[in-house]
Amino acid sequence: MTEIDFHIVKKIRQNVRECAEQGAMQYSSEHVWHELSWAQMGAQIDSVSFALISAGIQVQDKVGIMASNTPRWTIIDLAAMQVRGVVVPIYPTSPVSQAAYITNNADIKIMFVNGQEQLNMMVELFSNLPILERIVVMGDDLELPDVDYVQTWQAFIEMGQSLTQAALDERLDSLQREDLFTLIYTSGTTGEPKGVMLNHHNLNAQLVGHDQKVNTSSGDVSLCFLPLSHVFERAWSLYVLYKGAKNCYLHDVRAVRDALEQVAPNVMCAVPRFYEKIYSAIHDKVSQSSWIKRHLFRWAVRVGKQVSSAKQQQRNPSAWLALNYALADRLVLKKLRNLLGGRMRLMPCGGAKLEAEVGRFFHAIGINVKLGYGMTETTATISCWPDNTFDAESIGDVMPNVDVKIGADNEILVKGSIVMQGYYKLPDATKQAFDEQGYFKTGDVGHLGDDGTLFITDRLKELMKTSGGKYIAPQRIEGKLGQDHFIEQVAVIADTRKFVSALIVPCYDSLENYAKSLNIRYHDRLDLLKHHKIIELFDQRLEQLQTELAGFERVKRFTLLPKEFSLDLGELTPTLKLRRKVIQHHYATEINAMYH
Repeated sequence: MTEIDFHIVKKIRQNVRECAEQGAMQYSSEHVWHELSWAQMGAQIDSVSFALISAGIQVQDKVGIMASNTPRWTIIDLAAMQVRGVVVPIYPTSPVSQAAYITNNADIKIMFVNGQEQLNMMVELFSNLPILERIVVMGDDLELPDVDYVQTWQAFIEMGQSLTQAALDERLDSLQREDLFTLIYTSGTTGEPKGVMLNHHNLNAQLVGHDQKVNTSSGDVSLCFLPLSHVFERAWSLYVLYKGAKNCYLHDVRAVRDALEQVAPNVMCAVPRFYEKIYSAIHDKVSQSSWIKRHLFRWAVRVGKQVSSAKQQQRNPSAWLALNYALADRLVLKKLRNLLGGRMRLMPCGGAKLEAEVGRFFHAIGINVKLGYGMTETTATISCWPDNTFDAESIGDVMPNVDVKIGADNEILVKGSIVMQGYYKLPDATKQAFDEQGYFKTGDVGHLGDDGTLFITDRLKELMKTSGGKYIAPQRIEGKLGQDHFIEQVAVIADTRKFVSALIVPCYDSLENYAKSLNIRYHDRLDLLKHHKIIELFDQRLEQLQTELAGFERVKRFTLLPKEFSLDLGELTPTLKLRRKVIQHHYATEINAMYH
């Protein structure tokens, strides 16, 4: 299938016909997992489509979703596509001001919510949202206000039951690949969010392009736990359904460990922090084990790395290595894979750089972590590693039919059918986002290898320059430090300063256990952070973690913080990226103290 003759709506309807009785979706309710067949999912998509038409949604009208992950999220998404509407996702964690801005700026006519907090917020804002006509509650257990513009899910569905199939067929028969399928508002680390316009050409190119890069089939089971409001999980979930595979929805990310055990997925996308936490937890537990268990663990992982290296070089392991691997797998590696459900085969990874040692570890234990690089403006993936390949430095091969070149200041520039149509209602910002040849300016610094492999070093805007003239890539340093199981968050400070410093939020579970093991007495977190043994611990950890960094890149001083960087205080974006200017403003006193 080529991108030219493809439309996801037609493909999903084909899967509904051909896979009718097979499972398409799973969801958890009261700790029990329930399944929707393809036929059931298809019927629900059509029911929502009829309701949208009955509610007055015209071609290219906007529909908002402010909800955690559930099957209904994707059902609404696909239903809106069927009627040629445009879905605008809003993070359920968004502050009131941002939710109001996006709803107004995007001209949203119907808003779907599944949480009490989100419902209350939209009701409070309703009088200031002139385009918004109704709020539909996706969940069943919410307290509804007595207003006519709030509807239950069932009442909304019933609106469309008087329509005939002809009403939907009219939309289906007129599907256009030039239609927008979504507006995704980039959170940005400064300023108001911008609505990225993506059309069906963009989506089609990614889905068809991934067929050449990702080894998946209709028998796969994926766990959907990253926010569907983000382009990464949304594009991946649509790809899973496009392949005829099953998507399992987790609405509470805190339950991911239980879900992995209960669902036993074999594919799943995640961000580097997910892998780093597992890596740190495993190594923390091993460090507290007996000498023989530590030795066995190190031997097994070493053998796994040798086998992984052989696979990458497309050669078979020697008979002796194969024998050792079989033993290592039975004694250690299989048990480590069981932490991810026991069947995990492929794990796309994106959103930030994956530290080399973390990536090698997962490949060594037999899990194909596939690092990719992408942006909302490119409908997710620009490049990704080939299957069973690990490269400590690169971010893989460029996607099919995508043109990448390196521009001024070594900026990565992208052109192709994956690139957005522009920013909604922002012609000047759209013009500034492209160069004279029509290449999208990513804002990332990198280079292309001789074989076309793409390398990225840092964000152009995030490069810092010390007062000594040295350029610092903060994400590289933060990635190194973030591997440690004693470190939860870290923000590097260097711009115009004479050396690099850092604000560090410890992982308090690990730190409090450490304090207990040393019988350290303390009244509160602030008291704990001042203890000389805790400061010595972090001095030692930083020295070990920074051995691969150049002298001028290394953190010379640090401040331990008693609380995490906060989404509510504006210190993090909805995708949990650091808002550096806000953090530097909030912690100006602590930062200045490190330089005096």
